Amino acid sequence: MNTKLDAFESQIEDSASLYKPISSEKRNLIDSIIDEARKTKNINIRISEYDLDRLRDKSVSEGLPYQTLISSILHKYVTNQLVEEQTILKSIQMLKATQG
Repeated sequence: MNTKLDAFESQIEDSASLYKPISSEKRNLIDSIIDEARKTKNINIRISEYDLDRLRDKSVSEGLPYQTLISSILHKYVTNQLVEEQTILKSIQMLKATQG
């Protein structure tokens, strides 16, 4: 059977020779980092009904379970990836002012 590859799959196959094997020590280190990142812990948290209702509404519009959305928000916060809308708007205004 001859399977037709799409462009992305062809690119992977064409560049396969560029990949180099890693040592088992390095592979174990990578695996341990991945395992650590996948660990989860259940917590209980008190949150206002109003905020929880808004989170649930947002999760529906995002197509995510609300607990996944909460986890994502917390992850973005602790990794400094959560940015306030006002900060973005202020940055855009500053850029426009320097270009204008």
